Amino acid sequence: MVEGETASFSIETEVTPAYYEELIGYMYQKYLQPQSQVFANIKRSSANGEPVLDFTYLGDEGKWNIDVRIQTGKPIQVSMKPRSPNVPQSVLDSLKEDLIIVLQYFEESTRRSTLYFAWVQGRAAIPEKSPFRRARVFERIFFGNILFLYVLLFAISILLIYVIGIYWTAIFFVTSQFLMVVFSDKLIGTLSDWSISSKNPSVHILQYHLPAQERAAFMQKYSRERLLQMKKEIYDATLALDKPLECAAASSVMARYGLKCVPENMSTKTINVHELVQEATERFSLPTPKIALSNTMMANAAAAGPSPKRGIVLITTGLLVQLGKEEILTVLAHELSHLNARDPFVLLGLVGGEYLLRIFVLWPYLENFGLIYLILMLGLIYFIAKFFEARADLDSAIKFGNPKVLAGALRKIGFRRLQYERSPSTRLSDWITWDPHPPIYFRVQRLEKLDPNAQIKHTFIQSVKDCIRGFFSAF
Repeated sequence: MVEGETASFSIETEVTPAYYEELIGYMYQKYLQPQSQVFANIKRSSANGEPVLDFTYLGDEGKWNIDVRIQTGKPIQVSMKPRSPNVPQSVLDSLKEDLIIVLQYFEESTRRSTLYFAWVQGRAAIPEKSPFRRARVFERIFFGNILFLYVLLFAISILLIYVIGIYWTAIFFVTSQFLMVVFSDKLIGTLSDWSISSKNPSVHILQYHLPAQERAAFMQKYSRERLLQMKKEIYDATLALDKPLECAAASSVMARYGLKCVPENMSTKTINVHELVQEATERFSLPTPKIALSNTMMANAAAAGPSPKRGIVLITTGLLVQLGKEEILTVLAHELSHLNARDPFVLLGLVGGEYLLRIFVLWPYLENFGLIYLILMLGLIYFIAKFFEARADLDSAIKFGNPKVLAGALRKIGFRRLQYERSPSTRLSDWITWDPHPPIYFRVQRLEKLDPNAQIKHTFIQSVKDCIRGFFSAF
């Protein structure tokens, strides 16, 4: 990069203004101070009434100097100005990724002391689900990938062979898979918390970051039932009367429950989810699918269904909280790519075909090395599934013409994995693990390098090539 040329970018954040000073302090303590040998000229100040952090990055033992300014706000503005000639773009990209990851860790820490309420107008108020281990079974099944269900059925079928015989087990396995795909839209719709329609298109979200002095006693003082009652009363005072969700009305209700409300710690957000899904489906020339919402703070989305006409898109409130509008659109487009290409049926054929081959052709030969075969075959199936996920990334980037937006969304959703994958020794294992998604680092780098105006005729073929190249580059 040319000396003196400033690279700027913004980061959408859920952090309220009351936490900006704490954010700057967190970046200093967790990122700058532990690496004091590569950072200099650290200065905290303010601009337009908001905290600012300035520092100089001394890259490659001081060979490259980059002045960095972080201006808090919504969104957070970051500028990086090289003071040395020929700073590699990879250095700027790595520094940018560092700052995004640090911000995500801070946001994650504040979520532990944040009160979240989400409503869909006209729908019953329900409590927010825990994002921790006990709540992850449902999320693993539908957000991890429908392939997880196939593998689960596969494991069950092994046991059934010894109970009802090989042929009846084969019939059960193939039939169960087929019915699961055909009725997946109804299954997911039943298990979700709310349905979104043109009559009830929006999700309303209130966030309240608890002051430091209230955090310790909050969980003991406010039971799940008491919080749900508070949530219902806030709804009754605002949305039920067709009034906007405003801080003043929410503060009044919270005060009645003994919760001292600091306006600077509160923020509200309304997202027209139906409109977003419609906009995404128009890019694919698809009918608008059913839309379901899971009220959990885990940021994710999924799509299922036997066809685009009978498809369903499942979104979490966590995704709506943590991502900006453009980022949500690109994630939705990724999921719609799976519907458009009928990926659930393709995966059904892949897993079902392997199962029938194993049962009716290879079974006599698996007595001695059956376990090795299963490990290798499942690894191959999951590796092939990565082609579909990579194609969905490519389809989303092409439809919206801004691949860096999806890259930013992936950084936020997978920031922990992204940091883990920075070690080259971990990258190969991520390619061969039983995860249908390619490694996050590969997906982000691929999108960052993609020309927004690229014309790719066969996105699946291109994705197969990219994944194979990415796999061998990990050695």
